[in-house]
Amino acid sequence: MIQLLYASASILLLVSGSANAFYSPSDNVVELTPSNFNREVVQDNAIWVVEFYAPWCGHCQSLVPEYKKLAEALKGVIKVGSVNADQHSELGGKYNVRGFPTIKIFGANKQSPTDYNGQRTAKAIAEAALAEAKKKVQAAFGGGDSSSKSRSSSSDSDVIELTEDNFDKLVLNSEDIWLVEFFAPWCGHCKNLAPEWAKAAKELKGKVKLGALDATAHQSKAAEYNVRGYPTIKFFPAGSKSSSDAEEYNGGRTASEIISWASDKHTENVPAPELVEITDESTFDSACEGKPLCVVSVLPHILDCDAKCRNKFLDTLRILSEKFKQKLWGWAWAEGGQQPALEESLEVGGFGYPAMAVVNFKKMKFSVLKGSFSKDGINEFLRDISYGRGHTSPVRGAKKPTIISVEPWDGKDGQLPTEEDIDLSDIDLDDDVKDEL
Repeated sequence: MIQLLYASASILLLVSGSANAFYSPSDNVVELTPSNFNREVVQDNAIWVVEFYAPWCGHCQSLVPEYKKLAEALKGVIKVGSVNADQHSELGGKYNVRGFPTIKIFGANKQSPTDYNGQRTAKAIAEAALAEAKKKVQAAFGGGDSSSKSRSSSSDSDVIELTEDNFDKLVLNSEDIWLVEFFAPWCGHCKNLAPEWAKAAKELKGKVKLGALDATAHQSKAAEYNVRGYPTIKFFPAGSKSSSDAEEYNGGRTASEIISWASDKHTENVPAPELVEITDESTFDSACEGKPLCVVSVLPHILDCDAKCRNKFLDTLRILSEKFKQKLWGWAWAEGGQQPALEESLEVGGFGYPAMAVVNFKKMKFSVLKGSFSKDGINEFLRDISYGRGHTSPVRGAKKPTIISVEPWDGKDGQLPTEEDIDLSDIDLDDDVKDEL
C-alpha cells in the first residue's frame, strides 16, 4: 500500500512538472535551457524572440495563446523560444530578468538583446521582431535604421535626433529646456505621436527643444531613464543638469497639448530680464535690440531723488519685469536729462520724472505711461499694452535716437560740486563777477 502511494506521488510530480511546460514542439516555440541557449540563440544568425516565464505567473499563462499565434506567424522568418526562468534562474539572471513574463529580442547584437515593452499581442510582438530584422538588414547595407531616421532626421523637421553619443552633450550640457521622446519604431502609439511631435517642435522652436531617441537602438540610454513603455516623454529644465533632473511629462499627446504644457514650463524657467542702465549705445542695444517691445524708464536726477528713492523705483521695475517676463520684452532706464535725444524721441521727461514709454523699435512706435509711476499704475499700463490696447505715436525722426556715453550710477547719493570742481575759466562771466567769486 505504501509503495502504491509513493508511486502515485511520483506520477503526480511528473505530471505537474510536465504541466509547467507551456509549449509543445507542435507550437513552434523552442524550449530553451542553459544547455542549448548559447547554441540555439547566441551562435545562430537568425533573429530570436525569447520569453522568460514562470509557470505560476498569471500574466505568463494569459500570454500563452498569443505567443503560440506569434510563433505560427513567424515560422520560417524569425525564431521564437521560451525559457522557464523559474526553473533556470541562472539564465534569467544572466539577462537581467526581474519580472515575468519578460520578452527579449535577440537581433544583430546577441550580447545586447532588446527588451520588448509593448502590448502583449502576437501582432505587436511580431512588428517589433520584424523591425529588429529590418535594422539588421539595413546595417548590413550600411544604411542604419531608416525607420528611426524617418522620425527625426528629415530636412523639414525641427525634432532633433538623439543618440547615446550626443544625448549628454545636447541635452544635459546645454542651457536649453528639452522635451525628449523615447520611442520604438514598431510602436503604434509612437507612430501616431510623430506628426504631433513635429508640429509642436516647429511651434516651440526658440523656446523649448524637442528631441526623439530610438530606445530600441539606444537601450543603455533608455535604461538610464527607466523607460519601460513607448512612447515615454521626459522633461529636462533649463540650465546645466544631470539625468536625475529629468521629470515625467504628464500632458496630452496632441500638438496643442504639448505646446501648452511646454509653454507653461518655459515660462517657469524663463529668468527675469535684466534691467539695464542706459550709459552708452551698446547698453541701449543690449536692452532693446531684437526685443518685441522695450520698456524705457527715465528716473529723476540723483540730486532730486537719493539712492534710497532711486532704488525704490528700480525695485518696482524689477518686480514688474519678473511678472511680464514671458513677453520677452527689454527693460532699460536712464537718469533724467542724461539722454536728451531719447527723451525727445519718446516725448517723455519734459513734464517731469519719473516717466515711462514702451517702444516697438521695429515699427518705430511707442506708448507713454499717463498714469502713476507705481506698481499698480505700471502694471495696468503694461497689461493694456500686452492686449494691444492704448494710444501709440510714431518715434520722432522714425529712427533710433542718439545715445550719449555717460558714467554709470555708482549706487550712492548724489553730491553737489565743490568750488574746486568748478573751473571758472570755462564760464563766460564778467571780470567783476569773477573777482567776486
